[in-house]
Amino acid sequence: MKPGKTGLDRLVNASCNSIKGLKSCWIHEAAFRQDVALCIALFLSSFFVATSPQQWLLLIFPLILLLVTELLNSAIENVVDRIGPERHELSGRAKDAASAAVFLCLLLIALSWVIAIWQNFIRLEP
Repeated sequence: MKPGKTGLDRLVNASCNSIKGLKSCWIHEAAFRQDVALCIALFLSSFFVATSPQQWLLLIFPLILLLVTELLNSAIENVVDRIGPERHELSGRAKDAASAAVFLCLLLIALSWVIAIWQNFIRLEP
């Protein structure tokens, strides 16, 4: 076990690092800011779309997952870029895989919202 802070000091330190990470991603990553804007808009809309607490959670969970995935995507891009500016197949694959993860989250959001809207507003009952 590496030496360092423990207990409440560790929790406070980890929280401060997490806030620094969010702030850094906000400042340096336009995609993260766009995702946050999308999530805020959809979060506010979710109160009008969802008809139950369970459906609301199914609309909100993919939004949180998108932000988590975008943070990890940014972390991977930063590490790859730190290694060097030259093109390398493995660096490209790492960046592409992280980008694909974000894309899948966006598809999950679209699917969950289309299904909820279809169920609640479009589908005609016989």
